[in-house]
Amino acid sequence: MTESERAAMTDKRVKLPPRVPMPEQPAETRVDNFLEVPQGYTAAQARQEAQRCLQCRKPKCMDGCPVQVDIPAFLKLVAAGQFAQAARQIKASNCLPAVCGRVCPQESQCEGQCVLGKRGTPVAIGALERFAADYERENDLVELPEPAPPTGKRVAVIGAGPAGLTVAGDLIRLGHDVTVFEAFHQAGGVLVYGIPEFRLPKDIVQAEVDYLRRLGVKLELNQVVGKSVTIDELLDEEGFDAAFVGVGAGLPQAMNIPGENLGGVYFANEYLTRVNLMKAYDFPNHDTPVARGLRVCVVGGGNVAMDAARTARRLGAQAVCVLYRRSRDELPARAEEVHHAEQEGIEFRFLCAPLEFAGDGTGMVRQVRCQEMELGAPDQSGRRRPVPKPGSETLLDANLVIVAIGSGANPVLTRQTAGLNLNRRGYIVADKAGATSRKGVWAGGDIVTGSATVILAMGAGKTAAKAIHHYLLHGETEPKTDESKAVA
Repeated sequence: MTESERAAMTDKRVKLPPRVPMPEQPAETRVDNFLEVPQGYTAAQARQEAQRCLQCRKPKCMDGCPVQVDIPAFLKLVAAGQFAQAARQIKASNCLPAVCGRVCPQESQCEGQCVLGKRGTPVAIGALERFAADYERENDLVELPEPAPPTGKRVAVIGAGPAGLTVAGDLIRLGHDVTVFEAFHQAGGVLVYGIPEFRLPKDIVQAEVDYLRRLGVKLELNQVVGKSVTIDELLDEEGFDAAFVGVGAGLPQAMNIPGENLGGVYFANEYLTRVNLMKAYDFPNHDTPVARGLRVCVVGGGNVAMDAARTARRLGAQAVCVLYRRSRDELPARAEEVHHAEQEGIEFRFLCAPLEFAGDGTGMVRQVRCQEMELGAPDQSGRRRPVPKPGSETLLDANLVIVAIGSGANPVLTRQTAGLNLNRRGYIVADKAGATSRKGVWAGGDIVTGSATVILAMGAGKTAAKAIHHYLLHGETEPKTDESKAVA
């Protein structure tokens, strides 16, 4: 009998209690504020939920975790009421637990592998990770691990997003001197400029960054590597022994349809950065205005589209419509985010693609001309390709449009770095360990894979940190992976 079969039988035999639901702000209340929607477990709820874990001898949940957190170990500690110890157990593998507990797609990763999900609901691993991290922080119980002896090696990390912060956290604990260079005035990358406050509060991200600072990580903010300094200068003149590039993929992707330059048409990157990092939601107390539409159309179906739609709703939109060219079954956003959006009154129009943004005489957007689609044969992504349905055009009123169809590689750094191979889309070519064509330079996260999740970027950072550590100690990279398996 397999482990999964044994666990399923145990679940059925002992009749384990159902999953403990996470308390949330009511939809009718939260649409008028930017406070966090899920409100976290109480200590009693956390222990009750953690006690559902079967403590499998071969835990499948860990197979679904890109940063290999020892999930059964920390759940056992939570179940026993040892909450701070649980947080420290997580931090042995993951330096951003309060972040991951909030924004990771656990349903398709660790929780997706939980054997309890075979016949019921999986353990709420993400909610318990969040609880443990919050408990440790809120009760001033954060402890620093014993530092490793200094190696005398210096590493430059470019980009203070999920990948870069993970590399920094892992390498500093291994005894290396780490400096993170960040273009914005606040560290966190997409965690602060992309994800809204109601999903990931900025003070949570700041606390995680402060923890890394306490470990010894140095931060150089407002430094655009590729402009203020180059990788060549960091390695050849500034005395760094290795560099990691984790600058993300923040170049807006245009639709190339008429009217895209009208006033009131935003790329999601700019819109969310203005609102999240520049605090446009608090204008004029913070002098960063943003357009506030009464009728808003958001183009796209990913998590960024959900974030933009829900943000617009909180900024006073009376009607928000998400336009997605495929069906609901192909929607890439997390089910939880779609559910929350629908609770908040967001309308979804599936199999609907914009053809043109139409304006008024003042150059402001007023309507979106759309076309109904139908699904044809699968494309390269494996999803069925949307095909226009002739004679099915419609007009939608909108005085604010947010385009959230993805982003690309920003060339500011890459075009200033000699010997760095890029693929045809401008992303850095790196092997499975993150090694690039340039000796001493690694890369990971969205600048290698294109837009993906926070936890996958962290996983790439963790893998690269291990390879960089080997390089710093031995003066050579680990054996290259098969070239055909390189990430390109």
